[in-house]
Amino acid sequence: MQGVGFRPYVYRLATRHQLTGAVGNDTHGAWIEVEGAAATIATFERDLVTESPPLARISAIQRTETPPTGDTHFRIEVSASDDDQRPDVTPDAATCADCLRELHDPTDRRHGYAFINCTNCGPRYSIIRDVPYDRPQTTMSVFQMCDACQAEYDAPSDRRFHAQPNACPVCGPEVRLTASDVDLHGRSAIEAAAELLKSGRIIAVKGIGGYHLACRADREDVVSRLRERKLRDGKPLAVMVPDVATAGRLCNLTPADEAALQPPGAPIVLCPQRPDAGLAKSVAPGCRDFGLMLPYAPLHHLLFAAGLGPLVMTSANISGQPLTYRDDDATAQLADVADAFLTHNREIYRPIDDSVVFTFRDDAIPMRRARGLTPQPLRLNGLPPGATNRILATGGDLKSAVCLLNGTEAIVSEHLGDLSHPDAYRHFVQSVERLRQLFAFDPDFVACDLHPRYLASGFARQLDLPLVEVQHHHAHIASVMAEHGEVGPVIGLSCDGTGYGTDGATWGCEVLRCERGDFQRLGQLEYFPQVGGDAAAIETWRPAAALLHAACGDEWRSVVQASPLAPPDNALELFSQQLAAGLNAVPTSSLGRVFDAVAFLLGLCPRNRHEAEAAMALEAAASRHDERPATPYPFRIEQAADAFVLSLREMVATLANDSDRHTNAPQCAARFHETIAQGLCALARRAAEQADISVVALSGGCFANRLLLSRVVELLEEAGLTVLYNRQVPAGDGGIALGQAWIAAWTCIT
Repeated sequence: MQGVGFRPYVYRLATRHQLTGAVGNDTHGAWIEVEGAAATIATFERDLVTESPPLARISAIQRTETPPTGDTHFRIEVSASDDDQRPDVTPDAATCADCLRELHDPTDRRHGYAFINCTNCGPRYSIIRDVPYDRPQTTMSVFQMCDACQAEYDAPSDRRFHAQPNACPVCGPEVRLTASDVDLHGRSAIEAAAELLKSGRIIAVKGIGGYHLACRADREDVVSRLRERKLRDGKPLAVMVPDVATAGRLCNLTPADEAALQPPGAPIVLCPQRPDAGLAKSVAPGCRDFGLMLPYAPLHHLLFAAGLGPLVMTSANISGQPLTYRDDDATAQLADVADAFLTHNREIYRPIDDSVVFTFRDDAIPMRRARGLTPQPLRLNGLPPGATNRILATGGDLKSAVCLLNGTEAIVSEHLGDLSHPDAYRHFVQSVERLRQLFAFDPDFVACDLHPRYLASGFARQLDLPLVEVQHHHAHIASVMAEHGEVGPVIGLSCDGTGYGTDGATWGCEVLRCERGDFQRLGQLEYFPQVGGDAAAIETWRPAAALLHAACGDEWRSVVQASPLAPPDNALELFSQQLAAGLNAVPTSSLGRVFDAVAFLLGLCPRNRHEAEAAMALEAAASRHDERPATPYPFRIEQAADAFVLSLREMVATLANDSDRHTNAPQCAARFHETIAQGLCALARRAAEQADISVVALSGGCFANRLLLSRVVELLEEAGLTVLYNRQVPAGDGGIALGQAWIAAWTCIT
């Protein structure tokens, strides 16, 4: 992998051990020749792994003895090139401890410099135009290094040897603060920005991969003003804190949470709120967690050094639009949002959002795979020997990400957003082309979702390449299989909000038998009508009314009308007419819509202002209930002609008859979670017994719910089953491109 400082590290290590030889890169990785005493070489080999640079990944070591050559010194060889094999590109990395020490050292020549970096940290993917990763191929090419920086860059013994973004205040980028009455540069710009933030102003801050909007997180008036200006009503906002100690005062952190917050990735980590956190309520309304992150760019560290407390640090795009990263766009789009702009003159070539993770069983599991993770390749095991094709998989329309599969190496792109906005779709097309160019990737096949109206699938269909259409929930399970190198057969439990089914229905809770590139549907949630089309994913009363109609018959209307969240009577009348006529009422097995319905019944959420708002409110309510596990509601597993069916009619009827469901929302929410967990496990066990399979794979957006994930894993393991789940790509739609590529690799063997 280029840009991780591995060759100079080997040089320094070999020199320290007084070994001679050479180190270089070729298309297979790094090669090292060392000559010296056997015991010294053994120590060198041990240290090679234990002391390797933070960005280097050693996947395997092959050791071969060769005749001595009599070298008298150790050298770094020029890398070998191969037009058919491009080197890996390193993700952007948070500021390392060594650079932080220099940043705050008044005697250091980079003291207070907002672009300090070395081979162990700093921008990579966001500034690279093409490979090889050399300065002329990055947006740093416009900055000519001064003599001091050039000397560091040229010295193999220096920490900045071949650090492509290397710069200092004399020769590098510069920070600038602009407002109606302010135009400052350098450290004075940062100090003034900090004072504006303290006073309650909103500032657009240009970072590594795009612009953020920053403001105080402890003042309700400030955060509410940001929401109003940004048109972001309800969606939780990320919070940046100066250190782990501050994070621990806001949230109940596990050791895994603390580890996940750290460099080099430094993502947003979802952590359970403390009741006395002291942040504005509108930071994360209705949520159990805060999304916390540590400063990851030197500019962030310098802002906090001025005495700031927790800051909202949210992506600076207006709702629905792609990430803002160009300076001109920021000025035009954010003029009515930000009170000031803290910018710099280093161009961002590849915009990239912050990664979002949560921790489970000591793993940091991505919900949004972006900065710090992308474009780190995934090495796939389990594919057939003939799987040498290059496959482009275009993913889905929500939480879009694409995948480039070249043989057994998969590159999953950064999070590209929701393609329904025209600008977001244009960004998607541009990102695909830039990714293909960076990796010199000319696909042999293209894979896409089966949905006839997905924009990502429409893009795939117009490429004039052999096409593989993949069912949505099959792709979810295949993403887990790809991660784990599991050929199958496995029982797949795929649960989310929506996916186009092979029978024309809207699927969303499926039990699949998956093996290699094939699947068979063995079970499902009982169908109920999704009345109103896309409105049924927004207005929570709609799935509630559909489920109540199935469970309670004609009494459904009175139950809905009794809710404080009830819609107007004319809306219910139109719904009743559509339901009776079967008009705009597609059958669905969506577990996501069941979460919406129960959130309505408990009075928690009238509408999804953002994706999964109702489900998040339901999880937050359940987490306030102390009984673990809660008592489940009744449910049934029925045997249909060709599948097992999970029926929740009794659960819905019980909730409808519970007059205290609003006042006992935490208990009811906890009981609902336990019902779903037990129902899903019962479905999976029945299918596993019938198919004689002992491995269960979990995927789909519903498994971003930690209460559900942890309980389902626990129950299945108690039943003696092996459980696999996503660890490297999101369980939601951000991971389906990997699954599509896996399936296509099995389908397109040549």
